[in-house]
Amino acid sequence: MLGKCIDNVRKNVPLVHNITNYVTVNDVANILLACGGSPIMSDEPEDVEDITSICGGLNINIGTLNRSSIEAMHRAGRRAQELGHVLLLDPVGAGASALRTDTAVSLMDELSFTAIRGNISEIKTLASGSGTTKGVDADVADAVTEETLDSSVAFVKRLAEKTGAVIAVTGAIDLVADADRCFVIRNGRPEMGKITGTGCQLSGMMTAFLAANPDAKLEAAAAAVCAMGLAGETGWSRMQEGDGNSTYRNRIIDAIYNMDAKTLEEGAKYEIR
Repeated sequence: MLGKCIDNVRKNVPLVHNITNYVTVNDVANILLACGGSPIMSDEPEDVEDITSICGGLNINIGTLNRSSIEAMHRAGRRAQELGHVLLLDPVGAGASALRTDTAVSLMDELSFTAIRGNISEIKTLASGSGTTKGVDADVADAVTEETLDSSVAFVKRLAEKTGAVIAVTGAIDLVADADRCFVIRNGRPEMGKITGTGCQLSGMMTAFLAANPDAKLEAAAAAVCAMGLAGETGWSRMQEGDGNSTYRNRIIDAIYNMDAKTLEEGAKYEIR
């Protein structure tokens, strides 16, 4: 099931428009190429409607906001929605500042997103319209744990029903849900948190998976999350003495590049609730 999703990405080579943050833009482009997609980056308001028109998906990441990029997000989003394209929102740092929170909420008010991906603090902020995060990291009080799993699954299903979007909450335990089903995913390594941009990369890759699998949105989003976590495991297993987080970043991208359907099916660790 999940393996077919990555096969479809490599077969269809979806073109993904990314309005993403400048901290991680190169890594987002490379992970998209590694998984079989094709990236294009544009955040100039006068450019984005034309660019998004030729793509199959739009990845909106609010990690480094300015007035121009916010305008671009709304203009590209409206155009992508008119064309029936995949729309993904990554509300980086929502809750950390009024501008981030207001931008994310206003985008949700205007656009019908196919998927929303963030950490638990960011997703709770969107659900309530306000909140607090530890910079761009989840507040420890919000962590999805075995003890809070049942309530967390119920929460993401409710939000998925309310928004009509697939909700992906990533952390030590990942949750990917629509209104009826939730994938509880346990792939990944804690060391992935030492690399800036693994979440941003996942959002770009998830947009490609969704665009290539229009009839299996929940499975596509879950496949992307499993693939990223599995790449973290594979990359870590290949670390050598003297390697650090820069090498680890590259090994994760390489693991995605070399991943096939069989590897993903055998390595994915999940249950459905």
